Amino acid sequence: MTPADLSDAIVRILAKLVAEGRLASAELPAEVVIERPKNREHGDWATNVAMQLSPRFGLKPREFAELLAGELQEIESISKVDIAGPGFINLTLSAAAAGELAKAIVEAGENYGKSAELAGVKMNLEFVSANPTGPIHIGGTRWAAVGDSLARVFEAQGATVTREYYFNDHGAQIDRFARSLLAAARNQDAPEDGYAGAYITEIADRVLAETAEDVLALSDEEAQEKFRAAGVELMFQEIRESLHDFGVDFDVFFHENSLYESGAVEKAIDRLKSLGHMFEQDGALWLRTTTFGDDRDRVVLKSDGDAAYIAGDLAYYLDKRSRGFDHCIYMLGADHHGYVPRMMAMCAAFGDEPGKNLEILIGQMVNLVKDGEPVRMSKRAGTVVTMEDLVGYVGVDAARYSLTRSSINSSLDIDIEQLAKKSNDNPVFYVQYAQARTRQVEHNASTLGVDLSTFDPSLLNHETEGELLAKLSELPRVTASAAEFREPHRVARYLEEVAGAYHRWYDNCRVTPLSGGAVDEVHRTRLWLNNAAGVVLRNGLALLGVSAPERM
Repeated sequence: MTPADLSDAIVRILAKLVAEGRLASAELPAEVVIERPKNREHGDWATNVAMQLSPRFGLKPREFAELLAGELQEIESISKVDIAGPGFINLTLSAAAAGELAKAIVEAGENYGKSAELAGVKMNLEFVSANPTGPIHIGGTRWAAVGDSLARVFEAQGATVTREYYFNDHGAQIDRFARSLLAAARNQDAPEDGYAGAYITEIADRVLAETAEDVLALSDEEAQEKFRAAGVELMFQEIRESLHDFGVDFDVFFHENSLYESGAVEKAIDRLKSLGHMFEQDGALWLRTTTFGDDRDRVVLKSDGDAAYIAGDLAYYLDKRSRGFDHCIYMLGADHHGYVPRMMAMCAAFGDEPGKNLEILIGQMVNLVKDGEPVRMSKRAGTVVTMEDLVGYVGVDAARYSLTRSSINSSLDIDIEQLAKKSNDNPVFYVQYAQARTRQVEHNASTLGVDLSTFDPSLLNHETEGELLAKLSELPRVTASAAEFREPHRVARYLEEVAGAYHRWYDNCRVTPLSGGAVDEVHRTRLWLNNAAGVVLRNGLALLGVSAPERM
């Protein structure tokens, strides 16, 4: 019996009690929250529905709970109902009812843990968006792992998600990049405000090799423009390839420069003018963001006619909304924290709802450590640690998992020595090994004639089987909460708990008979549970974009 089954049962009981006149007529909930009690001795499941709904029906919580308890006791799958405190209802299932979950999980397969909660919702998730002036650094790598995992979690809840990368290819940093390439091609020192590192020389050499004309014979202005156009495209290509190799593929690569070339900036300004939120002062055009909670108004067009940085933000947000996205989520680095109020004011100025139509997630810094000391191991980008550096040392799976398993709200220290280990001290290995073990057990069972031809859930009565079933039942809830709170790390931490429960079960309960022993119904039923654990581990790893190897 799943939490969804229990929720449906309680809703049906409420409807019955109202129909019989034992409860006053009131609006019934569509569903009831069912959770695991903190202390498993209190039962398999618990609900605080009595405390939530009793005022609606004019009863005290305890009285309401007693009414429900009497009806719940009549359900065959429920062996015990207790009322705790002011009205918590604790439920203990029969062994057979609890064990039914194993078969339900196996039959659901890759759909177990998914829901239609966000069906019909169109989400635009923008993440990484590193400037095309160098390789993706370790902070951007964290966003690649977290952003792609979050997109997968949203999709598992039924949302339509567009992964978008915003290329900042307009402005001063691109000019500095072009000057740096030109200087490298001429064997000169990098400009004081430019970019350095072996990658600059590599790209400059490629521009020279791939350009038909003698670029260095051109004037400084013409040569710089050639290096800007060719160099930025080469950097784009390298970034896209790095992300693809990391398991992250974007649906849209949006170029900032297109906002200025297409007239999107003027369109956004005109919209805000029509809404009465723009004003002129000191020869400049301003957006009155203080109306919507910002600490000061913002210049959109400077007195010399040039667009301020926020002009592109206005046009980009309006462009996203015009493409039909209900939720626009921006994932930004820690240095953008002060950026949030003006963005939310911009959203409100367009008549949208901050926090709903526009959401901003801020991620903290990442540090690589080895033996407790910071690591600086990049050969291409000077002191900057890049995506390629991390992946080259620990691999894609370990990199993605380690960057996703902690909350983005806290800075992250990654011990690269631990991640390189093939032992249970390495969290990703611990989870992957548990999944591989389920496959090995399944294979061994097949060779010994243990199959899924019969299933008696009442036989799953060992203490470790109850613990494992309890953990497996939580994947739908964990996935839903990861989506609701934008925290894919909940999935990673959950998988580690599942792996621990599975290993303890494996140590206590045999799926295959001892040498020469006969296959019986216990072995077949346990194979269902083994395979259910494999389904949960694989589905969870898929949400994180981490592979599920057949053997380790």
